Amino acid sequence: MKNSRNGKTENYRLNKFIAQSGLCSRRKADELIESGCVKVNGKIAEGLGMLVSPKDKITVNGTEIKRVQYTYVKYYKPAGYITTMDDEKGRKTIYDILPEELKKLKPAGRLDKDSTGLIILTDDGDLIYKLTHPSIKIPKVYRVAAQGKMNLEHLKQMADGIEIEKGKIAYADAMIVEYDGKDTVLQITLYQGLNRQIRKMLDFLGHPVISLKRVSHGTVNIQGMKKGQFKYIKTRELKELLNQLAKAEKLAEQEK
Repeated sequence: MKNSRNGKTENYRLNKFIAQSGLCSRRKADELIESGCVKVNGKIAEGLGMLVSPKDKITVNGTEIKRVQYTYVKYYKPAGYITTMDDEKGRKTIYDILPEELKKLKPAGRLDKDSTGLIILTDDGDLIYKLTHPSIKIPKVYRVAAQGKMNLEHLKQMADGIEIEKGKIAYADAMIVEYDGKDTVLQITLYQGLNRQIRKMLDFLGHPVISLKRVSHGTVNIQGMKKGQFKYIKTRELKELLNQLAKAEKLAEQEK
């Protein structure tokens, strides 16, 4: 792939190139490489760490593959819509209001009907997997208004863990941003993705959510955006996110 700014050709790890062709997962690509099914320019691939470019001819079991060009979008979800492609209950979904050009993309995680804020939309299944897998701890930051005045003891309980369902312990890093009259504005960071996690934690503490907005997912944020707006994620933003994911993956491997 040519970089329009400097004319250089980008190189990719072979397993990533195969996965981004849409043929299979990266793990399956590793198996294909190790079994000798993959050739680069007519020669059996040298190993898992081999670097290739779109100029190289890559074949798997004799069939040539090409790297797919993916689309990456950040979307500021408004309240009143659920984050799914269709709903059997007939509720409104973000796909009822998304532009036609985005309706082929899938969300990396969800926001409930009443919540607003950032959703990353893409057709890159590998990225969605990494952004949502529980072992790869990518931070999601929320701005939350909660009923009543919370204190440091409440924040400690959230950090130590709250059982929101039988056998499910939810954790959150929280800080008090300000008091708004009788209520509390919080910044909450999650590394989990449990259903309605923040709402259930604050319900347990006796401080129900008034409003909840996701402001960032990893290094991507909605700064300067309006509700219902979308923007294509720039190359620089994507590289920052991928670098963060690579570090989180490495840490997850070390913790196994």
